[in-house]
Amino acid sequence: MRPSRTPKRREPFPAAGLAELGLAEGDAVRFRRRDGERWKDGTVARREADGSLGVRDAKGSLRALPLDLVEVRSTGPRGGAVWEPLPERAARTEQMKLL
Repeated sequence: MRPSRTPKRREPFPAAGLAELGLAEGDAVRFRRRDGERWKDGTVARREADGSLGVRDAKGSLRALPLDLVEVRSTGPRGGAVWEPLPERAARTEQMKLL
């Protein structure tokens, strides 16, 4: 039996804790623990009780990271991928996406 390759369907109304940050479960992020380290890829899993962000890394481990150590993948003005710090995205107000 082959595993399903269909992408996970995103919820139209994300969890309240993630929506405050402008995120949804499954969004692509990258993080690093120290300034000299390489960036590690991950996906958003949940908002932790202490206010940090729950991120799944490439190995499947769940990590609780402070918001200032995370960057979010988004689309730039010309359609390319750009990374923006999570605190900047959370400070910006956006209109929620329509169905």
